[in-house]
Amino acid sequence: MSQRVVVILLIALVVAGGVSLLVYRMVVRQARQNAQASSQVVVAARDLEVGTLIKETDLKIGNWPGAVPKGVLVKKDVAIGRGVVFPVYDGEPLNESRLATPGAGGGLAATIPQGMRACAVRVNEVVGVAGFVSPGQRVDVLVSGNAPGSSNNNGPKVRTILQNIEVLSAGQNIQKDAEGKPVQVPVVNLLVTPEQAEILSLASNETRIQLVLRNPLDTQLAKPPGKEMANLFSPEKPERPAAAPVAPRPRVVAPPPPPKPVAIPPAPAPIPTHRVEVLNGDQKTEAQYQLKTEAHQ
Repeated sequence: MSQRVVVILLIALVVAGGVSLLVYRMVVRQARQNAQASSQVVVAARDLEVGTLIKETDLKIGNWPGAVPKGVLVKKDVAIGRGVVFPVYDGEPLNESRLATPGAGGGLAATIPQGMRACAVRVNEVVGVAGFVSPGQRVDVLVSGNAPGSSNNNGPKVRTILQNIEVLSAGQNIQKDAEGKPVQVPVVNLLVTPEQAEILSLASNETRIQLVLRNPLDTQLAKPPGKEMANLFSPEKPERPAAAPVAPRPRVVAPPPPPKPVAIPPAPAPIPTHRVEVLNGDQKTEAQYQLKTEAHQ
């Protein structure tokens, strides 16, 4: 190998070593900066379900690279004794929005948003949609019975009074069932407004309540008119097919009548003229006279 090639290889080796050292120092410097910029936050030591009352053993301190996100807790004391309103998974930073307000405790009460109410509805296999009503699902509320003051000739009537209502709990279970297994429960708690709670309370005492399960993605509110018992057994009248639209006939404008002919009076007959010669001595004169007849008078 020539001396020139050896020199080129040595120079390339030195340059490669220098670049590698520079890159290594940059990586180490960046890692130190990230380590210095990391913060300590409160994370969950296990999966925390909705309604759990947080204890000190449920939390731990973990490192978070960079600045602390908005709402993430940095002290355990702030979270201990508060209820969980949304599920928190193991190792997840604990956010203020996942916890109930201080002093609210745990359980079902901690999951009720401000301004809302939890209203209990007694259910059975039919009312509870055969046990498939579970926390987090959406239902419509139907009532059936006889309206006060109305005649019973048409029988009881059914009507939808509430739509798209969230189920808070099925019995004492406030957790969502991941497998969707049916569970028979005697009471279902619905999340309603104070006005809707009054409607449910009155309906549960005076009528029979039926829950109708709906798709949680279907948020459109229908307007069913309600049905009476007499309408279920009366034959429905077939709808008449809509008549085809008739094209309007073109309007024919009649031509104006011709003007009436004006009667032209006949021209009067010419008056006959008589010529008379008058002799006066040697003078001779003529005179003409017109004699009017009865036709010219």
